[in-house]
Amino acid sequence: MSKTQSNLPALGFRGTMRFFWRQLTSMRTALMLLLLLAVAAVPGSLFPQRRAGADVVETWIDDNPTIGPILDFLGMFDVYSSVWFSAIYLLLFVSLVGCLWPRGKQHFKTLRQPPARTPRNLKRLPEYGQLILESNGPTPEEALVDAEKLLKKSGYRTELRDGSVGAERGYVREIGNILFHFGLLGVIVFMGIGGLYKYEGQKIIVEGQGFTNNLVSYDSFTPGTAFSEERLAPFGIQLEDFDVVFDRDSETHFGQALDYTATMQVTPGPGEETYQDTIKVNDPLTVDGVRVFLVGNGYAPNITVTDGEGDVAYSGPVIAQIQDPNTNSSLVVLKVPDAQPEQLGFVGLFLPTSYTGDDGVAVSIDPDAYNPELILNSYHGDLGLDDGTPQNVYVLDTDGMTEMNSRNNENGGITLGVGDSYDLPDGMGSISFDGWDRYVGLDLHYDPSKWGVGFFSSLALVSLVISLYVRRRRAWVKATERDGHTVVEYGLLARGETFGLREENIKLRQSFDHTWPVIPPDTSEDK
Repeated sequence: MSKTQSNLPALGFRGTMRFFWRQLTSMRTALMLLLLLAVAAVPGSLFPQRRAGADVVETWIDDNPTIGPILDFLGMFDVYSSVWFSAIYLLLFVSLVGCLWPRGKQHFKTLRQPPARTPRNLKRLPEYGQLILESNGPTPEEALVDAEKLLKKSGYRTELRDGSVGAERGYVREIGNILFHFGLLGVIVFMGIGGLYKYEGQKIIVEGQGFTNNLVSYDSFTPGTAFSEERLAPFGIQLEDFDVVFDRDSETHFGQALDYTATMQVTPGPGEETYQDTIKVNDPLTVDGVRVFLVGNGYAPNITVTDGEGDVAYSGPVIAQIQDPNTNSSLVVLKVPDAQPEQLGFVGLFLPTSYTGDDGVAVSIDPDAYNPELILNSYHGDLGLDDGTPQNVYVLDTDGMTEMNSRNNENGGITLGVGDSYDLPDGMGSISFDGWDRYVGLDLHYDPSKWGVGFFSSLALVSLVISLYVRRRRAWVKATERDGHTVVEYGLLARGETFGLREENIKLRQSFDHTWPVIPPDTSEDK
């Protein structure tokens, strides 16, 4: 017995492309791509990214010589601009567009079609009711006209046919579903625009100093992938005053900061008039689309260093990093590479309100500057800056330096009050504490896509609520004449979930009872 072998028709190139297109534009594929995009973004938070700091990435690779080059080849340090991340992003975009377009067209056609035809036997529907009207009530034709008005008032789309009314409700549910996915599509598009053109940077400004919005003025800068320096708005700001209000009434939170206010002089652009504005926590300053946030503050002691040849090697404020937010005790690191005959370095503490206990150790007992004092160690030698290796400005590398002052050698540490100076050992110069200022740490954000992301995310949220709570319903009403009475039959059908259908029946029956003279079902006339 021979076996017959059926030859299946070949798909061909067009058929194959059509098959892949249908798979790509299915809702299941869109959801999978959305999940894959979220997973693909995880490495961006696990590994340092080049656009945020190339030096950090190179250091990470040097510290991990085995896996570092492999991860670099895979694009783990440039996740959001990598080929594979961009491919997922574009596929998700195409999938959503291909999914939304035919659904939107089909729903538009459905809206133009009349409600479904009236079933022959309404008794088979999940919810059914019958009313017999009194003999002086409306005729069947008049009852159908009244029923159509009541259904329209309840939000149904109706059609009056011969001997019946067809009605449908809940098309907004599908519109909400389409708008939800359209909102997701809009969020993806504007997030892509933001990834291309947004930028953010950080800057520390001392009282009396200013900042101009250009690349060289930032302490750190993170650009978008399509960023160009010409997009920087040419504004300038200057910190006129920084005021901190401390709690002086509470016994449990005495000395705690209650409010921060940075008073700024703002110049919107070249030749434009300067105006005054303020920045508070969670109340940023906006200049030409750039939002300036107050994210930090501290003290900047003014220090003058004279080298061994009698020349001023450094003079100005030094940013002190707060170590204890309760007392504002701050770390001070000062590097003086221009000092002669050797480079100088200082590290120690700035104490806003210094107090020396019985143990001889000075501490700060209040965050406000009532008795400011500098306590420093000093070094001379090679700071390690000449070979071009980047260094942290808040860390002093003393490996190539000789200690001059500290609590552990015979010269002791350096303790300076405001106006005090100290001559360094071995004729290496002197250091003086001239005063102090406040500084602020600012975050500057520019994102042209934030309004689009906000609008479409709100649209998606509202549409999701609509699609979850709007219910699809169909209703039909028939009216006939029997023994001189008008008999009205009606039935309800749910499209999808059936909960709430009984309540819909009761509500519709009550409307009919209030509109027509209905014979109660337990009367002899009804029997």
